[in-house]
Amino acid sequence: MIKEEHEVAFLGAPQNSRPVMSTVVNIQNETAVPDHIVWSLFNALFFNTCCLGFVAFAYSVKSRDRKMVGDVIGAQSYASTAKCLNIWALVLGLLVSIGFIVLLVFLMPIIIALIEKAQTPEVGNY
Repeated sequence: MIKEEHEVAFLGAPQNSRPVMSTVVNIQNETAVPDHIVWSLFNALFFNTCCLGFVAFAYSVKSRDRKMVGDVIGAQSYASTAKCLNIWALVLGLLVSIGFIVLLVFLMPIIIALIEKAQTPEVGNY
């Protein structure tokens, strides 16, 4: 017989007559509330159409503040408003950008033709 097996067999059951005590720790799950602060900052810097990006950033900061205080419902409300404003800022910013590019593509040949016409000397009646 191996020495460890002999010791286990010799010692037998635990000598302590007290019942085994266990401790249970309940960890509360905090509801994860996205505050959309990075998206709001991006919209405030690049797609700030009608100041929607800036307002979304303000609501995102309010949502983060509410979350730090522990007001989950208030944080969700501000986060929902920030998300809506971010969507509108992004859509309007993209539409304005695409519209500007399309406008440049269609107007650039006309502008170039007008400049060339203005630079050519006119041969006509004196």
